[in-house]
Amino acid sequence: MIDKKMEDAINKQINEELYSAYLYLSMSAWFDSIGLKGFANWMMVQYKEEMEHATKFYQYLQSQGATIKLLTINEPPHEWESPLHAFEETLKHEQHITKCINGLVDLAEELKDRATYNMLQWFINEQVEEEENDREIIDKLKLVEGSKHGIFMIDKDLSSRQFTSEI
Repeated sequence: MIDKKMEDAINKQINEELYSAYLYLSMSAWFDSIGLKGFANWMMVQYKEEMEHATKFYQYLQSQGATIKLLTINEPPHEWESPLHAFEETLKHEQHITKCINGLVDLAEELKDRATYNMLQWFINEQVEEEENDREIIDKLKLVEGSKHGIFMIDKDLSSRQFTSEI
């Protein structure tokens, strides 16, 4: 049986993951509204991934016989100054999620909860990938800053991203 502290912390993480999904869905809508369909596609894939992350935590709590408490999801922003600004905010958000995951790992270690610790290793690896992807796009956006042609080339590149279910 899972410790109540861990149960509460994972319920909070489900909320963090759902907010992430909500944020990326909002970004997708914004990119679509400014005619950047590739960027919108990239964020839509991100939205779907975050929904799966929330589901992984949800299913883990279920497997542990824990009580699931879905919390209120905060309203995300609706527009950004530029594609670069949106991705800088994405990176900041993913760094926040990394801190949250690390906090869960710390709690699992404190509670000697090896099952949760083991489950969280997947999320640690996922966060390394998330931050790396964001930095790569930020670097590209900085290289083409001020070039509409460059933005459209990146947009075309981002349109090829496809969602692959992980659960």
